[in-house]
Amino acid sequence: MDVVANIIELKPNTLDRVEEWAKTLNERADEAIETLRDEGVKIESWFHLSLDGNDYLLCYMRAESIKKAHEVVQSSPHAIDAYHQQFKKDTWVTGKSARLLVDLVDGNSAERVRDICGSDS
Repeated sequence: MDVVANIIELKPNTLDRVEEWAKTLNERADEAIETLRDEGVKIESWFHLSLDGNDYLLCYMRAESIKKAHEVVQSSPHAIDAYHQQFKKDTWVTGKSARLLVDLVDGNSAERVRDICGSDS
């Protein structure tokens, strides 16, 4: 299972568009969740934050394979995915991936710890 967090810098004066996007995703949750299933994504959460006068989105995802999820979305037949891709073009400046430091899951197994740490011990 892959876990990622990304911070995305937003273009100035796009918060109204961000609110519209969030409202649309929430209203079309059934369609959005169907795309998550296609992509192998188990959790996708989005947050807004303002720092030093700039606006950012923080995205958290847990998926079977982030690489597979990105590949699937490129050829997705779902209209909600096309909507999301256009939203990115309209509002994003740049994004950066965070480095995973801790991933606690209730019922965590030794196998899960090996997956996260990348070792056999």
